[in-house]
Amino acid sequence: MTIQEQKQELIEEFEMFDDWMDRYNYIIEMGKEVEGIDSELKTRQYLISGCQSQLWLAAKYNNGQIHFNADSDAIITKGIIQLLLKVVNDRSPSEIVEENFSFLDEIGLKEHLSPTRSNGLTSMIKQIKLYALVFKTKEEQA
Repeated sequence: MTIQEQKQELIEEFEMFDDWMDRYNYIIEMGKEVEGIDSELKTRQYLISGCQSQLWLAAKYNNGQIHFNADSDAIITKGIIQLLLKVVNDRSPSEIVEENFSFLDEIGLKEHLSPTRSNGLTSMIKQIKLYALVFKTKEEQA
């Protein structure tokens, strides 16, 4: 499935819900899908700053693709990161760097988050893109 197809699928899933309480519950359910992160990676190095809750994000590069693992102490934060990872996990660094995450506007997520959660979302996206940029640079230098 391409990034565009994955984003469209998520948009359609969110359109099934009439109100934002149902959408929040869906995000919480997504949080239960988070793979988690090894306890030795739950360090300051992998902690995303700017999030209301603690969120750790690690990335591994293998065969031209990046795989992310994350964990948080808050289920809503787990759901938000899982929503992002559904789009970017196991993609090439270039695909991730070029991604604009416009689907978040289409599902209305940004406008329904508190300012601190919205800041956290921005921090998550920045960190995902930073990992991708680092791996893309390494690819180009190889």
